[in-house]
Amino acid sequence: MDEKKHRGNLHTDKRVERAKGIERVTLSYDKDSMICYFYLEKGSTLEMHTHPESQNGFVVKGHIHFIKGDGEVLDLHAGDAYYFASMDPHGSKILEDTELIECFSPSRDDYKD
Repeated sequence: MDEKKHRGNLHTDKRVERAKGIERVTLSYDKDSMICYFYLEKGSTLEMHTHPESQNGFVVKGHIHFIKGDGEVLDLHAGDAYYFASMDPHGSKILEDTELIECFSPSRDDYKD
C-alpha cells in the first residue's frame, strides 16, 4: 500500500462505496493526514462507529445530521464545519443529497486505494 498520494482529482479518481448511498474519493495523503471527498444520497445512513483517527469536515452542499455517541445531534448545512476526536462515536443521517470534505489525522489505512 502506498505511503503517499501527492495528487488526486475529484473527477478522475475512483469513487469507493463506503455504505449504501455513500461514496468516497481519497484525494491525497501521507502518514500524518488525509483528505477525502464524500457523496451522500438523501435517505442514506452511516452506522454509529469509531476510529482512532481524528476527523475534521466541511459540508460543501446539502443537509446532514451527525449523531454523537451521547445522543447529541449536529444539524449541519452547506458552510458548516465539524470535528470528531479520536474514538469519538458518531453516525449520520442524510437529509438531502450532500457533499463533504473530510480530513483525517493520521491518515486512514482503510481509505488508501
